[in-house]
Amino acid sequence: MLASDLKSQISKLWDRFWAGGIANPLTAIEQISYLIFMKRLEDLDDQHRKMADMTDEDYVSVFDGVIDYNGNPIKKEECRWSHWKHYTAENMLIHVRDKVFPFLKSIEKGDNGEFSKHIQDAVFMIPKASLLQEAVKIIDDLEITARNQDTQGDLYEFLLSELSQAGKSGQFRTPRHIIRMMVEITDPKIGEKVCDPACGTAGFLINAYQHIVKSNTSDDLIKYDDEGVPYNLIGDRIADRKQWDILRRDTFFGFDFDATMVRIAAMNMILHGIEHPNIDRKDTLSKSFDHDSRFDVVLANPPFTGSIDKNDIHTDFRTVTTKTELLFLQLFHDLLYIGGRCAVIVPNGVLFGSSNAHKDVRKILLEKCQMEAVISMPSGVFKPYAGVGTAVLVFVKGGTTSDVWFYDMKSDGFTLDDKRDIIDGKGDIPDIIAKYKTKEISDNSIMVPFTEIKANDYNLSISRYREVEHEDIEYDDPKEIIDSVVEIEDEILRELNELRKMMA
Repeated sequence: MLASDLKSQISKLWDRFWAGGIANPLTAIEQISYLIFMKRLEDLDDQHRKMADMTDEDYVSVFDGVIDYNGNPIKKEECRWSHWKHYTAENMLIHVRDKVFPFLKSIEKGDNGEFSKHIQDAVFMIPKASLLQEAVKIIDDLEITARNQDTQGDLYEFLLSELSQAGKSGQFRTPRHIIRMMVEITDPKIGEKVCDPACGTAGFLINAYQHIVKSNTSDDLIKYDDEGVPYNLIGDRIADRKQWDILRRDTFFGFDFDATMVRIAAMNMILHGIEHPNIDRKDTLSKSFDHDSRFDVVLANPPFTGSIDKNDIHTDFRTVTTKTELLFLQLFHDLLYIGGRCAVIVPNGVLFGSSNAHKDVRKILLEKCQMEAVISMPSGVFKPYAGVGTAVLVFVKGGTTSDVWFYDMKSDGFTLDDKRDIIDGKGDIPDIIAKYKTKEISDNSIMVPFTEIKANDYNLSISRYREVEHEDIEYDDPKEIIDSVVEIEDEILRELNELRKMMA
């Protein structure tokens, strides 16, 4: 839970960037991430030096030595946050732009420079000296590195929440409670490889990490915030250092074609405790991406209604289409090991589209996978920036579908208008998670045999299979209705005559 004073400081940071001429939230978050990296780099370097001193080991600081930048020598020691944070505004802007930023790009991948590999093509875009100086002061006051892992992650999540308000550049975040539902259903575990091939800010990967740590934290240590979100997840049951290394280095994999989103995702994962994020800039639908089966769990909310150049589509796709939502479903199937699990958000058109491509993709998911569930969500879940109806598909690669469990979500715990005010933050989600485990039938859920779905062109819309209950309405005899109307008219006429007499 983030304290109100920290929220106030981050809001102030947003205000400064907005007033300073950086109105695009994605650009602002990207530039703020660079400043956070500058601050953390020195803090972590100091921590590593102290640990080396305690164990009598040699330590080479990332700030030792000199680099050559376009023929100009830059002393690394002068790139420390503490060295330049008190500069005057104009001197600070020149120093950070011309020395610190080139230095960051020179850092090799390692314990101190994991984020640096993502900024090789980055551009420092803070235009005003006064904005940089104010931003540095606020970030310094936040003392991010000194805070616990929960607070570090919450700070960045609160920063990212601005994307929920803006939806700029076609980018927006999947609601966190929807992500948690999907993660809970797929239940990733230590030793499994988890992938999001269209990762955005890495929300699915971070929540998968938190789910695994929560599953390995003693119940009496777990706390919950006002919205029921767990925190204080310390993973005390993960005693083996090797397991921690696997979890933080070789479990989570994300891809995105947008360089800015890749940088934001990497910083988000680092601040949530995933020290070595496997985030890469790749167009996962293109010919350059490998379709080999290599993941146990795929979690995603891929772009809706997009399209791709036919000439760039990977040849492994079996269905002829340029619709990205259909191509992604085929990709997810290909990336999974046999027995691998997937939960993906799709627009409703995928469920019932009548084109050959729509039918072919649904056929793959039903005949080459076990389609576990179709969870229909209200159309307001992605408001204010998208009103399209959506559903969550849950399937396991391999085998053939026997029956499909359908659930019709009526509420996700928030109002379904543009404001998305909180009701209880849960809605039907706890019921969905509980009933999914046993595929229980209820007022909101049904089970449909595969044979019936196949007979309906593999249609996966719950409305096709839900029985509509017709209520018989008994009407009064028409003669009785006429008599009642005449009686009422006679009464009105009598009252009017009485009124006329009184006025005479």
